[in-house]
Amino acid sequence: MRCRRNLLALLAACALAAGAAAEETPQAAAPAASPLSLEELTIEPAAPGPATLCKLRVKVKSGGTQVASRLGFAVKINGQALPVYTNQLYLQNLPPGEVSEVRLYNFWTTETTRPLPKDGKLTVEVALQEASWVENKTEQGVEVSRPLGPVPGLPVAKSLTITLKK
Repeated sequence: MRCRRNLLALLAACALAAGAAAEETPQAAAPAASPLSLEELTIEPAAPGPATLCKLRVKVKSGGTQVASRLGFAVKINGQALPVYTNQLYLQNLPPGEVSEVRLYNFWTTETTRPLPKDGKLTVEVALQEASWVENKTEQGVEVSRPLGPVPGLPVAKSLTITLKK
């Protein structure tokens, strides 16, 4: 009987200690908003038909204080990822405080693995997965770009749905 009371007291003490520890554990901070944002997607032509080659562009706003570059994008068309973006980085410099246009790869509205959607709509999602702050200098007549660290708060994404012509 005495062992049972001691065991119950020990369990109660453990429960109280666990509750106090849980109260002291700081809540995880919300991820910081990214200083880079996708402002606009442009697809040309605006109303393409089946088997049409389209130009894809994205406007990126840099709210940082340094130049951003080494941009890693992911693009999905109707939920299907385009594999060309898997191992590609764009070395375009995005000046701080400006909106810059980045020309992404052209794409076909339909392909063997991606037939014409039944509803006639094409949803293109562009995500900026990664980017780095960089320092650009000219050393002995050669432009050198040195990474300073990753841009926080990524990925950021934007999508656009267009209706295909019949």
